[in-house]
Amino acid sequence: MSSCPFNSAGASASGTTTPAAPEREPLTEFHGAELDFSADMSYGDYLQLDQVLNAQKLLSPCHDEMLFIVQHQTSELWMKLMLHELRSAMAHVAADELHTAFKELARVSKIMEQLVHAWDVLATMTPPEYSALRPYLAKSSGFQSWQYRCIEFSLGNKNATMLRPHAHRPDLLAHVEAAWRAPSLYDEALRLLARRGLAVPATHTARDWAQPYVESAEVEAAWLQVYRAPEKHWDLYQLGEELTDLEDAFRLWRFRHVTTVERVIGFKRGTGGTGGVSYLRKMLDVVLFPEIWRLRTDL
Repeated sequence: MSSCPFNSAGASASGTTTPAAPEREPLTEFHGAELDFSADMSYGDYLQLDQVLNAQKLLSPCHDEMLFIVQHQTSELWMKLMLHELRSAMAHVAADELHTAFKELARVSKIMEQLVHAWDVLATMTPPEYSALRPYLAKSSGFQSWQYRCIEFSLGNKNATMLRPHAHRPDLLAHVEAAWRAPSLYDEALRLLARRGLAVPATHTARDWAQPYVESAEVEAAWLQVYRAPEKHWDLYQLGEELTDLEDAFRLWRFRHVTTVERVIGFKRGTGGTGGVSYLRKMLDVVLFPEIWRLRTDL
């Protein structure tokens, strides 16, 4: 039963009628110096909305180009926030400040969920609509997103070949190369396990971070210790689950990417020269934190 003492007609629980409070008109006029919005920074000023809302420069007569541009611009904004949170989380894991890292990693997973649902909007574009737009894209491609590449590298999917699409912009290449050479989130997690006294081999705590990660039975054994005694290693156990959540969300994003591309362009090659769907399907097999997934079979 509702704890509210009045029902919708204004009657109290005892049956007596209480006059309803008069409805107020919504505030549509602003008076007084304290409400003089022209005197200070406005909402649009703070958010730089003139620049943001004028950043959609249509190159074609196609109605659907606005959807295509906004979809990708908003995705890049979400990725900017993701990198902001991911870099901070990695620094906090490295500093043994896990409570802060957990909040940031949870936010990264939620951002991935937003990016997953963004594909639902792009999927409303039909093949003929995209075909009309495609000639205006030239060779521009999401493959060239430097922020996305930094995310992939920060999550441990290292591949030197992926530096090439950014070679024409030394300023952006510097960001991507820094992420490629730095320890990944998983590398920092394994170094934390080692600092806590778990038997993570030196091959996985002091290595060439630019090289692809190689799965290890010893690393799995270390994680198994954590998962078999979660009450003893509670924060490490929670870290393992935060990493699982993140990769789970990332897998969903990759899957929706593949299905949306296949739905819209079929098996045509991508504008950036990739195999399109064939390339994206290979990415579905990439496992970022392999031992955390394998240990579930061995528990």
